[in-house]
Amino acid sequence: MKHRGRHRRRRRGRALRAVLSGTALALTAAATLISASQATVEDSPGALKALTSPADLGRLRLTEQRVPQRSLDRLAAAMGRPVGVGAVLGAADRTLRGAADCTREERKALPVAPEPTRSYCWDPADAATSLWQPESVTTSGDADDDGVWGTNRVILSGWTHRGGPDADRGLARVAFVDANDPARLSYTWALLAVPVDGGRDYRGLVSRVSGMVWYQDKLLVTASGAERNALYVFDLHRIQRATVAGDAVGKVPGGWSAHGYRWVLPAVASYRPVGAGCDRAAPGAPCPDSLSLDRGSAPDSLVASEAGPRGSDRPTRLWRYSFSRDPARSGLLAAGSTGTVTADEAFESKADGVRGVLSYRTGPSARPGWYLGRVPGSGGGHGTLWRQDARGAQAATCGSEDTHRCWGDGTGSLSYWPGTGEVWSLSGRTLFAVPLSSLERALR
Repeated sequence: MKHRGRHRRRRRGRALRAVLSGTALALTAAATLISASQATVEDSPGALKALTSPADLGRLRLTEQRVPQRSLDRLAAAMGRPVGVGAVLGAADRTLRGAADCTREERKALPVAPEPTRSYCWDPADAATSLWQPESVTTSGDADDDGVWGTNRVILSGWTHRGGPDADRGLARVAFVDANDPARLSYTWALLAVPVDGGRDYRGLVSRVSGMVWYQDKLLVTASGAERNALYVFDLHRIQRATVAGDAVGKVPGGWSAHGYRWVLPAVASYRPVGAGCDRAAPGAPCPDSLSLDRGSAPDSLVASEAGPRGSDRPTRLWRYSFSRDPARSGLLAAGSTGTVTADEAFESKADGVRGVLSYRTGPSARPGWYLGRVPGSGGGHGTLWRQDARGAQAATCGSEDTHRCWGDGTGSLSYWPGTGEVWSLSGRTLFAVPLSSLERALR
């Protein structure tokens, strides 16, 4: 009896230890799940917050400043008759490499999920230097609802000089890409400039072009730094030909120079925050980082974002301005009689480090979803693409750990081409396209 009792106590002890062990494992698993859930929740920017107060919207007002017509005419008379996009494409002297010819490092920067269906790398002469950085993209899909400008399919990419000699520092240029043949994209450069001295000369635009939108015959780009404007506007019917090769910018002995480029694009207008210049140290003044076009709004609208640095507590502002419906103001924003442009709506997102913004509606009556391309944190690697609205946020997952870091490495602006159903962007020094349908599936 005594012996059997001892066995029963041993069995009860083993059972108790098993229960306790199982409970501990369950608690550990639950803690892991809770921790993972909390990490996911903390990583998510959550729902958008609408900014509806007159003060919030009033801070986003802009004043339109047009370059006088006589100044533009004087410059054209001195430089020669302006040309259009077709003439620039006809002089394309560089070729984009297809994905198979990109280097391993260039391909490494591309998104993991969803995977691009098309990707291209710049000519080795441009890809080799880190001083010039591609930051923004827009297409003829933005310019015209049929996706073609004249007879051409076109991609424009904005680049900024980030260092080096003072003569180069901060200058901005645009790659005009002939995209008629997807198997062979070619391009050439135009320098962005600002007329001065009543159109008797011009200077280089000294600004990051982190965002750009081509709408109708106008190209709108972000301005920053010493420029103090929020946006600059360029007329794509008024591209001028440089006549003198050299590093100078503007009028030189014997003609006109554009820092070695064949083409120069003088600004025709700018938009400045009401009451002050664009200053990131001044709270509330709109200084857009990213731009895109929303053809789903009525009227079509320019979408803008302004983001705090990655790892900061500063939220990102998202807002939109309507384009004018006046045929005499093609490609310009809707402005009142005093030239004031007001934001139609604005939101705040907890996502920081946003480099690309896109607003898209799945149907005529649907509220827009906002796609935000977020750069990697301090550890580098891939960034995150969030789809955010008033209900919450979703991001694609990838890899064995189901991480959200699936987007590009330092991805730039976003541009949707309705005719092809593709979203175009830049990552590192690589140009790529992803079907919008792939984004939607990945973000469900």
